[in-house]
Amino acid sequence: MALRRELRAEGIRRLAAAGIEVPASECDLLLSMALGGVDSAQLVLIHELDEEQTECFRGLLARRENREPYQHITGQAWFRYLVVGVGPGVFVPRPETELLAGWAVEQAEQLEDPVVVDLCTGSGVIALSVFDEVPNVRIHAVELDETAYGYARRNMTGTGIDLRHGDMATAFDDLAGQVDVVVCNPPYIPLDAWESVAPEARDHDPHLALFSGDDGLDAMRVLERRAALLLKPGGVVGAEHADAQGESAPAVFRDSGRWTEVVDHRDLDGRQVS
Repeated sequence: MALRRELRAEGIRRLAAAGIEVPASECDLLLSMALGGVDSAQLVLIHELDEEQTECFRGLLARRENREPYQHITGQAWFRYLVVGVGPGVFVPRPETELLAGWAVEQAEQLEDPVVVDLCTGSGVIALSVFDEVPNVRIHAVELDETAYGYARRNMTGTGIDLRHGDMATAFDDLAGQVDVVVCNPPYIPLDAWESVAPEARDHDPHLALFSGDDGLDAMRVLERRAALLLKPGGVVGAEHADAQGESAPAVFRDSGRWTEVVDHRDLDGRQVS
């Protein structure tokens, strides 16, 4: 048997040393998992963990200590009003991307029977959010990476979303000129920015979902061309980009001469994102 408070102190110390930003909160979540899903608010009522529970907790702790994403450990990620399955081989959705999904929802809900395309869908969280929040919407999504596509397929089971396995550069020729909203969270990290990427992303997210050429904008250029093909007159496209690309990412659209209005927005931290 081991005392919960001693295991908690050990966990907080180890997570903090590993660079975890909220070690106490994450330690409590790991303890809850080791105890079979006990609500973290009830942990104070538990004084001891048996040998099996202690071993389980220390195993989970070691994984997080090595900067494995917490979502990979649980197999789930929260996104807006949904919980989706994630794990090794698929990009873990970030809170900032909820704003992009919200933008897509706002655009689609203004229309009677909107057609929405989600390029680089990953685990499918943007497409699923639009499906969940907008009535009478028709959604099409595409993902190139085979493992990520598998997660999206499982997450979208039973929704009727048109999910395709392929490259966004050539996807949906059959929808040319018929789409109201194109939304995309593309890879946008420059190749030389490797060292600046958090270990959770750099070592565990698929690199296909992270890096995009020398300036990080290769996928954005593909998105610009594909959106121009897919959208009907008056259609809109929204994309996420790095905070350092507040000028260069919109310029991809402005410089093409195909767009009448290009607007940047701010994310949860006040950074330019689209």
